[in-house]
Amino acid sequence: MSNELAVLMQNHPSIVNTGLDDDTKAVAGTEYGKRISIKGGVFRLMSGGKEVASIDERHMNVVFVRMAHNPARNFYKDGFVEGAKVSPVCWSEDSKTPHPDVKNPISSACSSCPKAVKGTGQNGKGTACRMSWRTAVVLPNNPSGDVLQLVIPSASIWGDEDNGRWPFKAYARMLAANNVSANRVVTKVQFDTKATAPKLLFSAVAAVDGDDLPIVIAQGKAVEAENAVKLSVYQPKPGDADDDGEEFSPAPAEAPVLSTPEAEPVVRETTKPPIAEEAVSDVVKKWSKKKG
Repeated sequence: MSNELAVLMQNHPSIVNTGLDDDTKAVAGTEYGKRISIKGGVFRLMSGGKEVASIDERHMNVVFVRMAHNPARNFYKDGFVEGAKVSPVCWSEDSKTPHPDVKNPISSACSSCPKAVKGTGQNGKGTACRMSWRTAVVLPNNPSGDVLQLVIPSASIWGDEDNGRWPFKAYARMLAANNVSANRVVTKVQFDTKATAPKLLFSAVAAVDGDDLPIVIAQGKAVEAENAVKLSVYQPKPGDADDDGEEFSPAPAEAPVLSTPEAEPVVRETTKPPIAEEAVSDVVKKWSKKKG
């Protein structure tokens, strides 16, 4: 921060109390945004790529204000490494076809891509092309606060009900079967303690307060929510340098190979009675500030 801006903020506190306008948000891009990470099986609040807070509980409550309409896919030649500045070889915004910016797609369609076949992932598990679903959420005890990105990994998308808890796709289908929109309910997001890797399950625990509904709807239309559900791919240009001055080069694409595609996971429909509103006893009231 410049000294001039620091002085302005000190002398005119009103300039930081009004929030960002849509123009500033749009030009600034997504780097200023915040997201929820589930690294290590812990809910962590990330800002600018750094952890700023975390909670010890194995669950937290959120309100979905916006969701991508389809899952996305990313394929990295040498696998995904968190924090590494490496561009994927191929990616898709809708898990149907490669993004137009992909110069050498592995396949013309995700359904016939050999990297989307189960068993091609690291250690022979999952798929080499990683699927995820991007969402935007707010905390139910502060719906007018920060819009947070929550990226749901593949293991948390598909599957069946587990004692009143659902994977993401099945949860959305259950809500739809009961004529309930996701932004009308408080959703409990919890870790599946039986899973070896971080896996999330979802359940509805309360109705969004009527007074908060206009806020939730407006948050879903905000620039932060729009950015949260977009697939943002790191694409360095030749000659770009990292903090150490080393140049980056996009990872080379692999030649397409023919293979039998894996069938899309089938989610069985479950018939459930309409959701009853319950008291929310476990709303996350605050983030535990990280020490050190």
